[in-house]
Amino acid sequence: MRMTEIKHIKPSDIEKESFNIIRNELEEMGKEIDKVLEPTVIRVIHTTADFEYADTMEFSEGVIEKAKDAIKRGAHIVTDTNMALSGINKKTLEKYGGMVHCFMADEDVADEAKSRNVTRAYVSMEKAAKIDAPLIFAIGNAPTALIKLRELMDEEEFKPELIIGVPVGFVNVVEAKELILGSDVPYIVNRGRKGGSGVAAAICNSILYNI
Repeated sequence: MRMTEIKHIKPSDIEKESFNIIRNELEEMGKEIDKVLEPTVIRVIHTTADFEYADTMEFSEGVIEKAKDAIKRGAHIVTDTNMALSGINKKTLEKYGGMVHCFMADEDVADEAKSRNVTRAYVSMEKAAKIDAPLIFAIGNAPTALIKLRELMDEEEFKPELIIGVPVGFVNVVEAKELILGSDVPYIVNRGRKGGSGVAAAICNSILYNI
């Protein structure tokens, strides 16, 4: 039986080596990524091992610099899952005065959602919109969160600093992402069905690590 060759790499070098592999493979595929956007695309591919993200991620004009500026001004990040909340580097965000929030498990959100027959994500966006700080939304699971954000923007002139729209799934996922792509708010969106909480956290971290 042929033995598989295992690379012996220091733990501290594993991520760096992974990023080098991704860059090399992207080059071999002939894919050129804007240098400002590259850290985000590469970190998402690193999280998913899926090179399709190099083709499907959409960035509004100047979004990375706008996001960094918002964080420097103390922006808070709101997620739609505790998994995304756990994955975002809170220490780095806190250096600039920001916090990460997820209201999905809050009792008042659950009660309100049940009484109105809507999703918790829908109600949690309403609650988040009341935070008195610049807001970044990192949505990796619930398309209804994106739908509610678009409603708030259209009806109440609510304008987040950034919407990361990468919910994964089949029902209303593509349509909800298109609502954000059609808005005038800075966005990072992955077209199609792919995404997830890990992707949302990876996008946040790619910005935080490069301020």
